[in-house]
Amino acid sequence: MTQAPFTTHDVFNQSPPFWDVDLFTADAPLVAAVAANGGAAATAELSDFGKQWGSAVMAERGRVANENTPKLRMFDARGNRRDEVEFHPAYHELMAHSAHAGVHNSTWTADGRPAGGAAEVVRAAKFYIAAQVETGHLCPITMTRASVAALASQPDILAKTMPVIGTRAYDPSFAPWWTKRGMTLGMGMTEKQGGTDVRANMTRAERDGDAYRITGHKWFMSAPMCDAFLVLAQAEQGLSCFFMPRFAPDGTVNSIHFQRLKDKLGNRSNASSEVEFHGAYAELVGEEGKGIRTIIQMVQLTRQDCAIASAGLMRSGLAHALNHARHRSVFQKHLADQPLMQAVLSDMALHVEAQAALVMRLCRAFDRAPTDAGEAAYMRLLTPAIKYWICKSAPSFLYEAMECLGGNGYVEEGILARHYRESPVNAIWEGSGNVMCLDVLRALGREADAALAVLRALADETEGLPGAADAVAMIGKSFRRSDSERIARLAVEKLALLAAAAALNQVSPKNAELFATTRLAERHAGMYGAVDLSDADQRALLARALP
Repeated sequence: MTQAPFTTHDVFNQSPPFWDVDLFTADAPLVAAVAANGGAAATAELSDFGKQWGSAVMAERGRVANENTPKLRMFDARGNRRDEVEFHPAYHELMAHSAHAGVHNSTWTADGRPAGGAAEVVRAAKFYIAAQVETGHLCPITMTRASVAALASQPDILAKTMPVIGTRAYDPSFAPWWTKRGMTLGMGMTEKQGGTDVRANMTRAERDGDAYRITGHKWFMSAPMCDAFLVLAQAEQGLSCFFMPRFAPDGTVNSIHFQRLKDKLGNRSNASSEVEFHGAYAELVGEEGKGIRTIIQMVQLTRQDCAIASAGLMRSGLAHALNHARHRSVFQKHLADQPLMQAVLSDMALHVEAQAALVMRLCRAFDRAPTDAGEAAYMRLLTPAIKYWICKSAPSFLYEAMECLGGNGYVEEGILARHYRESPVNAIWEGSGNVMCLDVLRALGREADAALAVLRALADETEGLPGAADAVAMIGKSFRRSDSERIARLAVEKLALLAAAAALNQVSPKNAELFATTRLAERHAGMYGAVDLSDADQRALLARALP
């Protein structure tokens, strides 16, 4: 007698995976923000990108790349020093897709000048979408893109590297950069004793003919598999910036000795290293003693990407929470139809929509800064403020998104646990929260008139919105105080909220009013959903967030 299969239950009342979706067209706030900031002509291109990155295949690559973390191979089988980092093929596929779409170079012309038009906005939309799938690989992508700004201080190096940086090819081979189809660049700034205080760096650079030999260490050097790095070292005239390739001009492996890879909370697909330089070959970028001024051009762009990536992570958290709530039934109704869940999700949707509008507005300033002094001032003042607010809001937001899924959100089979582990990194890297606030104060001190003009423009753009006039007054008063540093976090957050309301007002005036009411006129509660939005406003926000 054949025994019946031992089946205890059927699987039902579970949400389907959130994949095989166009991550661009399914995101109406993103579509509107891109269009409002000059990128409407790229709609078809961005939809193709959104379909590719929204596929089940790309989701699986993101999972596998993070479960199979990089490995440091310091020596070959015969004992020769190699210092190579080995990655799972899924990581290389993610890199190749980002490179093919120009996420690492599309904001530059073939000779390394700003591309203009809406290049920053369109590229940012791709970065925002890719971050929703896998964020770790975007570290070398963003550093490669940003390095061009620093290399502009050394035209001869830019001229010889740009033909390789400028290709839409990814070449992971361990070979001299000038022999490759494409190249990536990283950076090494912080040391054990200094961290943020890079002026305390002890790494030395000594002249060797037309080049330099660098001896010292870096406590954090991310993306150690890159083909070259921009590093800071003390030269005769002071702290200077150097271009350090993995291979010396004679083709030998440069004396860049990795000590170990960092065991990080998140960002696990990406390698970060501790490294020593033993007389490593390098070339000066810019002037001796002007290293911070040189590399800050790169840092400004990496900070921009930190904000974009964090906003993308939150968008993904919202989308997965909404997808789950619309398919999961509790107490004879879908979760998405329960009043408390609607309050939570709609408040989260409002937060994400404002951030999408704000990062695209910031990218418009980057596009226009070379020819528009007002946009350049907006970029300098608001980049640190926007990074501060967006990046620091990500962990609490993603925790809330996980809770919307209950236990399913907490397990590693889903993407939200990985997003949550990823979420603190952008607030810590490229300048922590206090550093961002100090940078805002420095911008105000150096360019008081330009900063005041930016604040006046924000006042005009938010005129009539609830709480906006009081916010403008509070910001102006706070920054004029003799103890402005003590209250800088309060003022910088308010500045970012005001800028978000202004950006959203250009995209969706109705939602800008809701945002201002809940964030400017009132102090937003510590928990999402602790706001009083009408049923109609909640439904409209959720319908706009995800069809």
